[in-house]
Amino acid sequence: MAKVATQVVRHPQTQKWWKSRSFDVVQLIVFSGVLVWLTLRGADSMNYVWQWHRMPQYLYRIIDGEIILGPLVDGLFVTLEIGAYSIVLGLTIGLVTAFLRLSDSFSGRLLAKVYLEIVRNTPLLVQLFVFYFILGPILEMDRFWIAVLCISFFEGSFASEIMRAGILSVPRGQWEASDSVGLNRGQAYRYVILPQAVPIMLPPLVGILVNLIKHSAIVSVIAVFDLTTTGLDIISETFMAFEVWIVVAAIYLVLTITLSLCVSGLEKYFRDRTSTG
Repeated sequence: MAKVATQVVRHPQTQKWWKSRSFDVVQLIVFSGVLVWLTLRGADSMNYVWQWHRMPQYLYRIIDGEIILGPLVDGLFVTLEIGAYSIVLGLTIGLVTAFLRLSDSFSGRLLAKVYLEIVRNTPLLVQLFVFYFILGPILEMDRFWIAVLCISFFEGSFASEIMRAGILSVPRGQWEASDSVGLNRGQAYRYVILPQAVPIMLPPLVGILVNLIKHSAIVSVIAVFDLTTTGLDIISETFMAFEVWIVVAAIYLVLTITLSLCVSGLEKYFRDRTSTG
């Protein structure tokens, strides 16, 4: 009996309207509108008088044709400085901790485990006070570097687990291949394991870096004059709470989005490099 082959014709499915890009844009517009409405409604219920015309002077002023940066921009530079140092130091602490967790040394694994348990199970504010009131006087460090060190150790504890998971995701055969060509452990990490693990680490590390920027606002409690502290000072002088916090929130939003885009570009670079290599 001859078998008749039947060909199934598959028609491309029409994209659901609630999954379209246009619907995403509509949702964003509606959400933004509701947020603006709630803000205006809250201000009206408090008989709040908006003073947006006074805000530019806290960003910049033009005096005799020269642009003078305002206190909010000065605070932004401090926040960027804290973030830059904390990102480098936090990622370094995370990588070292991940190596210790994966090492054959019992004392190294124990040290890393104790560090992770202490930092990840205590509030960041408490850790900041410990650094400021205890370690600061002992190490004779100023409050800026105390803030950098505290944030670095806090975020480094979360980054370490992401890095460890990324390293473990590399197939075991890559380690065996490294051994077969005579590479030691350090060379295997440098030339074989990390180049494959970094693209896997980058997406979750974006969240860690964004949180680092946001958590840097906590340094205001030890009077480091970052963006948040400067905003508090301006509010205490002018009582423009709504305007100042909206501007400060917008600046943080621009910072985190820019950081996410930069890391996404870096992720694409490593992915393309791995695929072509």
